[in-house]
Amino acid sequence: MANFPGFPKATFAFLEGIAAHNEKAWFEANRPLYEAGYVAPARAFVETLGPELKTIAPDVRFEPKINGSIQRINRDIRFSKDKRPYKDHLNLWFWTGDSKAWQTPGFWFSVSASRVYLGVGMYGFDRDQLESYRQSVIHPRSGRALLAAVAAVRKGKYELGGKTRKLMPRGFEADADRAEYLLYEGLYTSVELPAAAAARPDFVKLAIGHYKKMWPIGQWLWDEVSR
Repeated sequence: MANFPGFPKATFAFLEGIAAHNEKAWFEANRPLYEAGYVAPARAFVETLGPELKTIAPDVRFEPKINGSIQRINRDIRFSKDKRPYKDHLNLWFWTGDSKAWQTPGFWFSVSASRVYLGVGMYGFDRDQLESYRQSVIHPRSGRALLAAVAAVRKGKYELGGKTRKLMPRGFEADADRAEYLLYEGLYTSVELPAAAAARPDFVKLAIGHYKKMWPIGQWLWDEVSR
């Protein structure tokens, strides 16, 4: 953990700048700041955090590079009304299994000029995963395991996300203590911290503490939905 001293001032200078001047001319003029404040510290953070995450989730994978664990700063604006070309935050992804797509549980990290987000789980299920998830909710064994995972996460004061439905899906019902989870079409938990937390020299230790408390949800998804 001592290998990562916290995100430097250059990180927040770049993120503040790209938020205020989200245009190619500014980005190109500040490419050295992008390399020093965005790419280099992100790579160092992934290299330090990744092995620590393996102590929590042995199947987790990571790649300290752009288009690996470090997501591209360029936004996909093809189908968006928002035509800003760049993200104003740094996103990182640590996934379980062979696929680094979002269709697997994992750990995510996002830092902007004002906030840090740490999260665990799956933001949304594809059709097959949704069917698998629902079957796992209604099955007595895996349903009880879900309740245990939720209780562990809530003990740490984390909330759940992914509840998108108002009506029960047709053909599914479960005991009252877990019927609510049939309204979810993704399952994740997260925590928000002030941006200053990412600059702390013990930030990796801080992040690992949160991830460890949130991972029961990821572990349940890995055991019951993704494999």
